[in-house]
Amino acid sequence: MGLTALCPGTFDPVTNGHLDIIGRTSATFGAVVVGVLENPSKQPVFGLEERVSMLEEACADLPNVSVRPFSGLLVEFAKEQGATSIVKGLRAVSDYEYEIQMAQMNLRLGAVETLFMPTNPKWSFLSSSLVKEVASFGGDVEGLVPDHVRKRLLDRLEAGA
Repeated sequence: MGLTALCPGTFDPVTNGHLDIIGRTSATFGAVVVGVLENPSKQPVFGLEERVSMLEEACADLPNVSVRPFSGLLVEFAKEQGATSIVKGLRAVSDYEYEIQMAQMNLRLGAVETLFMPTNPKWSFLSSSLVKEVASFGGDVEGLVPDHVRKRLLDRLEAGA
């Protein structure tokens, strides 16, 4: 079957930039696990199950991709999933500065390699935080997130999150 990669994140919400990295990873690895982090220090707009569900729908056309929730250490989750590599997207140098520190810690803790994939320039400006901010002020986020995610985000914001 080939090597398994892990694409971790909070995905609150999943963006087309995330999906670009997941899709490109799925074309490179035999299997991809998208790990959806439950982080008690963050207050996400969407609960863990909702984020998993939105990702499952967004990745439905990628047969070698599975979506699973996790909490705790990323390297422990990677081992549980049989992942040989963690794949992270990088938008800018500022992402690299943070991610290299995490990659080195993950290598030390669990001997799991991290591979960096540059974001497609089309999505280099895009983040979940920016999408939420723009949508909260009534801005148009069509084309930045899958349609089903956009609808759920707008519904959530209208309901007062």
